[in-house]
Amino acid sequence: MNVLDAFTQMPRYLSVMDIIRLLWIIPTVCAVEEVLMDSTTATAELGWTIYPSLGWEEVSGYDENMNTIRTYQVCNVFDANQNNWVRTKYIRRRGAQRIHVEMKFSVRDCSSIPNVPGSCKETFNLYYYESDHDTATKVSPAWMENPWIKVDTIAADESFSQVDLGGRVMKINTEVRSFGPVSRNGFYLAFQDYGGCMSLIAVKVFYRKCPRIIRNGAIFQETLSGAESTSLVAARGTCIPNAEEVDVPIKLYCNGDGEWLVPIGRCMCKAGYEAVENGTICRACLSGYFKPSQGDQTCLQCPINSRTTNEGAINCVCRNGYYRTDSDPVQMPCTTVPSAPQNVISIVNETSLRLEWTAPRDSGGREDVVYNIICKSCGSGRGACTRCGDNVQFVPRQLGLTEPKVHISDLLAHTQYTFEIQAVNGVSDQSPYSPQFSSVNITTNQAAPSVVSIIHQVSRSVDSITLSWSQPDQPNGVILDYELRYYEKSMAEVNSSVLRSQTNTAVIRGLKPGTIYVFQVRARTVAGFGRFSGKMYFQTMTEEEYNSSIQEKLPLIIGSTAAGVVFLIAVVVIIIVCNRRGSDRTDSEYTDKLQHYTSGHKVSPGMKIYIDPFTYEDPNEAVREFAKEIDMSCVKIEQVIGAGEFGEVCSGNLKLPGKREILVAIKTLKSGYTEKQRRDFLSEASIMGQFDHPNIIHLEGVVTKSSPVMIITEFMENGSLDSFLRQNDGQFTVIQLVGMLRGIAAGMKYLCDMNYVHRDLAARNILVNSNLVCKVSDFGLSRFLEDDTSDPTYTSALGGKIPIRWTAPEAIQYRKFTSSSDVWSYGIVMWEVMSYGERPYWDMSNQDVINAIEQDYRLPPPMDCPNALHQLMLDCWQKDRNNRPKFSQIVNTLDKMIRNPNSLKATTPLSSGVHLPLLDRSTPDFSSFNTVDEWLDAIKMGQYKENFANEDFSTFEAVSQMTMDDILRIGVTLAGHQKKILNSIQMMRAQMNQIQSVEV
Repeated sequence: MNVLDAFTQMPRYLSVMDIIRLLWIIPTVCAVEEVLMDSTTATAELGWTIYPSLGWEEVSGYDENMNTIRTYQVCNVFDANQNNWVRTKYIRRRGAQRIHVEMKFSVRDCSSIPNVPGSCKETFNLYYYESDHDTATKVSPAWMENPWIKVDTIAADESFSQVDLGGRVMKINTEVRSFGPVSRNGFYLAFQDYGGCMSLIAVKVFYRKCPRIIRNGAIFQETLSGAESTSLVAARGTCIPNAEEVDVPIKLYCNGDGEWLVPIGRCMCKAGYEAVENGTICRACLSGYFKPSQGDQTCLQCPINSRTTNEGAINCVCRNGYYRTDSDPVQMPCTTVPSAPQNVISIVNETSLRLEWTAPRDSGGREDVVYNIICKSCGSGRGACTRCGDNVQFVPRQLGLTEPKVHISDLLAHTQYTFEIQAVNGVSDQSPYSPQFSSVNITTNQAAPSVVSIIHQVSRSVDSITLSWSQPDQPNGVILDYELRYYEKSMAEVNSSVLRSQTNTAVIRGLKPGTIYVFQVRARTVAGFGRFSGKMYFQTMTEEEYNSSIQEKLPLIIGSTAAGVVFLIAVVVIIIVCNRRGSDRTDSEYTDKLQHYTSGHKVSPGMKIYIDPFTYEDPNEAVREFAKEIDMSCVKIEQVIGAGEFGEVCSGNLKLPGKREILVAIKTLKSGYTEKQRRDFLSEASIMGQFDHPNIIHLEGVVTKSSPVMIITEFMENGSLDSFLRQNDGQFTVIQLVGMLRGIAAGMKYLCDMNYVHRDLAARNILVNSNLVCKVSDFGLSRFLEDDTSDPTYTSALGGKIPIRWTAPEAIQYRKFTSSSDVWSYGIVMWEVMSYGERPYWDMSNQDVINAIEQDYRLPPPMDCPNALHQLMLDCWQKDRNNRPKFSQIVNTLDKMIRNPNSLKATTPLSSGVHLPLLDRSTPDFSSFNTVDEWLDAIKMGQYKENFANEDFSTFEAVSQMTMDDILRIGVTLAGHQKKILNSIQMMRAQMNQIQSVEV
């Protein structure tokens, strides 16, 4: 059945387009035959050469369809020793390497011929002879097997024994033979009969080739088959328009029968195009459709709230008022900001508040809605409201709440507050408008005063102790009086005595000599008593101590009797002073050290002051004062999570009696420690135990009465801030980063208010919990100030362990550590956070850092860092420490940024001319070089010479105007190299500005 016959039998429902497609497909699976010669097309005599002349004879005949054709026949069966040849005319090869010959012939059955001799044959031979030109004659080439090349002996499948009435041969055989390789311009065919009765009806000579085809998204042109029947000829394909290679090389192999085999590699439609017409065409996505990547997938319809701007789109842009985050997939609908939270409920309990609400009516199409609480104190209702102070506590937190509820405590009594509950989601920071919120106004009730935090001893004698204490942090009204409860340490609390005082001082008389007493104080307002303070221990003097102190002063009395009344008055004064001071260290170490530490400091009422544990004669006493002893049976170590300076750091569980089990971090002291190592190890607990703030790591307690010695703190799931940021590079919004910085600043403000200087503030010493709350930790640097070390991070020229990259210049040079030097370190922490944990000053040496800072150069803004944040960093890095902001000012500044996110949208472009770029030894003065190539060699970036030259950045003027986009465009892909070139360009621009200023 031929092709047209096939179509006539197709079902009638096939369309014209279907038929056209089938016509396109069919040639791709059939070999192409190119005919070199066909005897059936001859309209006159064939004129082939015959040898001998009485052998083959050209006659007219008929084919199987009764068409008239020219044939050759021979039938000299009765003559012995037949050798009859017939040779075709010259046939040009036309590039073919393998030739196919189709022969149609009939053969008379020898047995059907009467009296036939035994030499009768029913076969003939096929030969070929190659030649570059048509030079054959009647005698050349010679009529013998050599020089002719035999192809095969041809035998009939069927022979005939008679002829019908019309003289036509009834049985026709068809045989095909091939030969090769052929390499001359052309060839002759010859047929040899050696004693048969046969007719050569038709001869067709042709070669085969693989057709043009589109397969696997690539076009393969017509390819000639190989010289051998088993040959495979490789053909390279080219991608169809708008397709791109997936695997290379793209190949098909053409076999000896003209069929394509063994496809290798493929092309796929590129982004914005889809495959149609059975993969033969890559068509651009229509308007309203997109395709984000290369592949076989079809174009997708634009998601809701997005559109395309032209055909062939790879993504859909959001409509006005709708946005996507960087992490949103392109198939996700564009979303908008949520509406305000609904149904706010407030429950006031004295100075605490519980807020609950329901989700916004419209989440903006997203599932990542969280809530922020903005607290404003409106005083008595007159005047403008102001932002609440850091003393107000939010549980679980103030920003980024995932649940629609929060508990707020430590508010002021009888005060009006306004609380704004903001709803934000992943695209809120892209909106030019402030988040929508619901607000609620409340007024707190009267409340008892908060706990008195500090009690200290003023003086003591054998039967009395004079005490004073601070006012509660939150009086919540006018303090009417104080109640002091005391009892002997060896007695039960039920045997306590009570003393009332109108002021914050009291003299407790009638005490036993040399006895330790327990004291607690609480304040009273019209709302009632507050809670008692923690227990404090003070001891009266013994008789021996009192007499000893008097005897020490007697020589002064005896040696100065001539002074008369003046002398006696002086003795009385000395005795009074001695009585106030005491004679030995049996006093509470806490109160003695507090008086020693706070001398010369002006302390605000109600402010707790840090006590240095190293001022204790017995450091174990400091541990007992400030850290709670925990029984080892309450601690369960789960796994080792790191190594500290003194031993391993583990995670585990703490289950105290009557409390729920909590996850904790456990620092252990390795075995074989010295007493000094034990003292140094526990000193951090003595420091940490004095702090109580949501942004300071919380000490749960210590284990000192069993082995191993342990410090137990709250567990921070996300570990150190620098590692956490590096692991989540680029994953947070600017607002989230600023929220982290705000928490760190609040913790440092608390430490500053306690007169504590951290000395080692760095991102590695900030811990992060699962709610992204940042807490200041690692309070052990002060113990190293007298140690010598070779740690390149810390060593200074003066000796001692100092973190050079984070430390203020006055602290490096003069060991002047203050809260102002902590502010400098905080600026470096800001830079670490905004650069996602990048190492400050990169690969510069410590000495290079010191030199650069001394020359007034500062770190440049990290990529995409808002101007306002970098300016705050520069303020923290003021050379004069008196010009640096206080931590309270930093907290207020960050609060303003959080309230006004638009202030964080402006970033510093490369061309802005930042006046304090970083300079190190690898960034020399550009004016010392003659060419850009020399400058690149000097900064060890010489591998990019051709990149700069190819993009016409061949002058210093052109290079100084380069942006980060230019650096990426010329092919600098390594982040470290980008930053090094960027910093060098900034330095070049700064030097140019300086030169221009001098010239002016």
